Amino acid sequence: MLRRTRAAPAAGLAGSLLREVRAEPGRLPESLASFALRHLGPGAGPTVARLREAHPEADAVALRALITARGRRAVTTEGAFVGGPFLLLIPLAFCGALLTQVRTVLEIAAAEGRDSTDPQRAAELLVLQGVYGDTETARAALDPAGSRPGSGGNRPGSGGGRGRVAAFWDLIGRMTRVLGLVTPDGGAGLWVRIGRWAILGAVFLVGLVAPLVWLPYMAVGYYRGTTRLTDRATAFYVGSPDPPSSRSVRLDPVMARAGLRAAGSVLLPTVTLILVIVTDVRIADGRWPVVGIVLTTSCLVSGGWWLWRHYRRRS
Repeated sequence: MLRRTRAAPAAGLAGSLLREVRAEPGRLPESLASFALRHLGPGAGPTVARLREAHPEADAVALRALITARGRRAVTTEGAFVGGPFLLLIPLAFCGALLTQVRTVLEIAAAEGRDSTDPQRAAELLVLQGVYGDTETARAALDPAGSRPGSGGNRPGSGGGRGRVAAFWDLIGRMTRVLGLVTPDGGAGLWVRIGRWAILGAVFLVGLVAPLVWLPYMAVGYYRGTTRLTDRATAFYVGSPDPPSSRSVRLDPVMARAGLRAAGSVLLPTVTLILVIVTDVRIADGRWPVVGIVLTTSCLVSGGWWLWRHYRRRS
């Protein structure tokens, strides 16, 4: 029952959230907070109550550990949607992950006796995400008649003639920052920043052929971003973050499966290329057309197979 409840935000509400934030991408955090309070707030308290009933031996720290572990696992699973050939699904996947992150924060608040339907929770969420420095400013920004400072240029019709592709990537960039997938590099050295971009570039290039290599890469990003958010939420509502000893240190099954799928995704084009070389298959006396067909086909087969399995399992 709890698993079905946890999967509901990504499965049923992500599309609605995406339509709402696309109408005004400059107010993505505010739209997310308001949307989540309306749709997820009423269910956070009952979910925590059922979790308490299922684990009567759990104290406050153990209960929070269960909530955050389930949240990280669910957010990481939503990150699996991000794959090379499925770029159009990225906004939908990010919306599902954002909603699951927010639901986890609301459940942490509910576990501490806070009303998860109180509008104050939406303001607190904006503070926890680092959008505003205090809840008073956040509450003012949540007013539909108000506007976020500096967001005027992002309102509908103010894009200055930017095309849909530019708007698409702008929305993706905002989502990655809210999710915690992109963090400031102010404290990182030049070589560290270069190394990060080099790894990203390598993953992107390999992902064009073997799309499932994105799974472990994004799983780590989701895990870290969600952990930082839940740590801030715990410190906010409890007064201090839970000690590391209360967290699970074993390998998360979701990331282990993502790694295995990524390995299989790389193995398929590798084996097919070896077969092309060994059998010396050619088209019009050339091997490169065969290589292109093999790489494209293996990409679509591995990505399509995973997507079909993913949707079949959800349904």
